[in-house]
Amino acid sequence: MKIVQMADAVRYPRMTTAELRETFLLQGLFAPGSVTMNYVDLDRAVIGGAVPLGSALTLETHPELRSEFFCERREIGILNVGGAGMVTVDGQKFALGKLDVAYAGRGSKVVTFESDDAGNPAAFYLLSYPAHGEFPAKMVTFAELQAGAVHLGSVETCNKRSIYKAIHLDGIRSCQLVMGFTLLEAGSNWNTMPPHTHMRRSEVYFYFDVDASQRVMHLMGPADETRHLVMSDREVVVSPGWSIHAGVGTKSYGFCWGMGGENQRYDDMDPVAIAELQ
Repeated sequence: MKIVQMADAVRYPRMTTAELRETFLLQGLFAPGSVTMNYVDLDRAVIGGAVPLGSALTLETHPELRSEFFCERREIGILNVGGAGMVTVDGQKFALGKLDVAYAGRGSKVVTFESDDAGNPAAFYLLSYPAHGEFPAKMVTFAELQAGAVHLGSVETCNKRSIYKAIHLDGIRSCQLVMGFTLLEAGSNWNTMPPHTHMRRSEVYFYFDVDASQRVMHLMGPADETRHLVMSDREVVVSPGWSIHAGVGTKSYGFCWGMGGENQRYDDMDPVAIAELQ
């Protein structure tokens, strides 16, 4: 498990591109046949990926967690961005196709991942936060999420997109984790614009379905001193509460947003006007 320590807003303006990428960008989460984990000191998030091949993979605990099993004091959200697969939580099986979401709550002792076809493996994105309450394991399919999708943006502003809320107050219930994803329509490239911050919660962006030859320019930092990170497919950026989080791609793409912190209100954000950005 890699330990990732965040920089604060004081150090941020003096950081080089390489230092920004080393601190806020997570790469290499999806190694075939393994579970990869990163422990981020911001809100104690654990971010990772699992790509099972011919045999099942087990979500193991790590010495850094000082726990008997991974979910002893944690909950975890799971988004499949690959082929069909299976997530099993203490014997309860959840068949996940692409863009289906599963949740395992605090106290879940055995969590495993499988692919239906090793030639087209599942790719499970994992986002975990500490939990102080227990909620049952559940899943929601992409088809079910489509019924409650929120459609925002316009062709004129190049940000026509659909938001799918999976783990939230009116969906799969959790202790503090909020998780969902956004899909941009063809010809639209901007996400979360105008941007916002929220000091009460940190946010994690996981970019997926980015063509190999394309990139996403992720904007971060205070509104009056922004920087950018060039993102490739299946990479993650961590956003502290003082940082905006927005981006533009050279082609349409998808991204999973996840939050942990003081509350679970989706609309708890402090908007920033586009004209205020520098």
